[in-house]
Amino acid sequence: MSSPALHIQGLSHSYGNKRILTNINLDISKGKLCGVIGPNGAGKSTLFKSILELIDFDFGTIEVFGEEVDEVRKRIAYVPQKDEVDWDFPATVLDIVLMGRYPFKSLLQRLDNEDRIIAKQALNDLDIGHLIDRQIGNLSGGQQQRVFLARALAQQADLYLLDEPFVGVDIATEQKIISILKNLASKGKTLLVVHHDLSTVNEYFDSVILLNQRLIAAGNTDAVFNDVNIAKAYGGQLNILHTMGMKVANAKKRSSKRIL
Repeated sequence: MSSPALHIQGLSHSYGNKRILTNINLDISKGKLCGVIGPNGAGKSTLFKSILELIDFDFGTIEVFGEEVDEVRKRIAYVPQKDEVDWDFPATVLDIVLMGRYPFKSLLQRLDNEDRIIAKQALNDLDIGHLIDRQIGNLSGGQQQRVFLARALAQQADLYLLDEPFVGVDIATEQKIISILKNLASKGKTLLVVHHDLSTVNEYFDSVILLNQRLIAAGNTDAVFNDVNIAKAYGGQLNILHTMGMKVANAKKRSSKRIL
């Protein structure tokens, strides 16, 4: 039996005296498009940073494709939250997307024409090829999201960690992105996506992780994404979440005809 794409055992992490993740045990099979669902402060971004070893966790072990993370790092693509990016950095759209090719190069090896072809194809797949020479700080929110997703696509990874990729995009762009993600999963890629709109979870994801500092449930969406587990994850936040979700959905519908 082949190893899972991601194996986590006993993961716990604290910031100071505050425990953020407690005893997380997970196995994610290859070829899954998995939504990571939970309220603000649930530890979703901390989970991703732990997988990538961007932070030190207190306890636990993490394996990616049966190996330690450092052994397979170039097979992992990461799209962070927008507020973690320095948008004033003097780089063009093409510069950013080409960063996805660096894991395949040695220290002194330069990017070549094949790398540029791959990067430009990723931009075209996301309908932003015309922005190739724009500075990233001069883009709209939706364009910025697509640029960093294009960087991940250019990396041609096997495991994708996407932290809120639909924030700031209109509904047409969101549908475009989820179509690309589903296509990647159909090719055997594994994708974990932090997502907040509960109304689209069943449509978007074939599996889910419900998280609120502890693992509430994980598995096939139709089996674990139910009212009981959602209530355990969100508790008293559900009514507020529903109201916010309706406002966001209406805003996206109003802006769906704009070109981002």
